Amino acid sequence: MYEQQPGAYPPPGAPQGGGAIALTVKYHPLAFMLGLFKPQVEINGHPAANAWGRTVLPVVPGQHHVHVHVPYLIPSRIGVADLGIAVHPGQTVELEYRAPMIVFMGGALGTPPQKYPGMAATIALMVVSLVLLLCICGGFILAAANGGSSSAFGVPVPGAIAAVITAMTAAIGCH
Repeated sequence: MYEQQPGAYPPPGAPQGGGAIALTVKYHPLAFMLGLFKPQVEINGHPAANAWGRTVLPVVPGQHHVHVHVPYLIPSRIGVADLGIAVHPGQTVELEYRAPMIVFMGGALGTPPQKYPGMAATIALMVVSLVLLLCICGGFILAAANGGSSSAFGVPVPGAIAAVITAMTAAIGCH
């Protein structure tokens, strides 16, 4: 095996027949705020890349430690993921990193395809939020449609809302 030179991939003067690490770094569209931050990729403790998408990083054959995280506001690093890999002469190792859906979780790093960490929790939170929103809006609409002077929460309902709901239901054809 070849000895690693800090900061150079492959090191100057390394024999031909080196390898490469092809790393694809992704975030989910629902986590669009991550697009404002550049991921940090390190190989053997040395900065190697900092962009979303696919990057091919030439390395010398041997064992390598790949580290990926996304700098963020609070906490300062999210989606931390580490992986040790072996690269053989002439080999390109395909890796994929997926940033987490929830900032307090680690990222997923490994052979493609990877899953977005925290996807199930994100879906559950979205469903609960939607149900709560529908219940609240439905309560206001039912209170206004029944002609009550206040909603279930004790908030006065103006007569204009009831008139608008009556007009909308008449326009749609619901009687």
